[in-house]
Amino acid sequence: MPRVSEDHLTARREQILAAARACFLRKGLHNTSMQDLIKEAGLSVGAVYRYFKSKDEIIAAIADGVVGGIQAAIDRIASRRLSLLESLRLLLDVIDAQTGPGGALPIALHIWSEAMIDPAIRTIAHDRYSALRGSVRVLVEHAVESGELPPETDVDDVAGAVFALLPGYALQRLLLGNPDKESFLRGVRTLYGP
Repeated sequence: MPRVSEDHLTARREQILAAARACFLRKGLHNTSMQDLIKEAGLSVGAVYRYFKSKDEIIAAIADGVVGGIQAAIDRIASRRLSLLESLRLLLDVIDAQTGPGGALPIALHIWSEAMIDPAIRTIAHDRYSALRGSVRVLVEHAVESGELPPETDVDDVAGAVFALLPGYALQRLLLGNPDKESFLRGVRTLYGP
């Protein structure tokens, strides 16, 4: 029996995740069953369970993809050691790209919602978003090191505040369609000074 290539395995896994994202966006996480996912993927039960043992494993894989892409972007921005406001400007570009069609944030909204009622999903969200906040913390550390923020700055407090701006902006973009990036940045500058 010929061995299945790594590319084939990756493609099959992505096929299942794409089917899951489509189902979750259409029906929500809670209302989507494994049977729905299997039907959407067009695969056998055994094929799907070969890759994922449960719906929670699929949700965790999707959350990893959502957070992983955004975290990689934050890490790239942090490596540039820009001002905190300029870093925020670039992060908002990442958010804008992820709120559009095919972006990761509409599915993140479903994960956030389900995390409020499902302890397993709450654990997934907690772990992934704690890692994201850790990446934002690096931006704040750089701002302290450069003198942009005072040396006595509580880095964790400021990282929490900066991190809160990202999902706040994303939710407004998803639910209201505004503000645009420049309006949001003007608001941030007005609140926090020049």
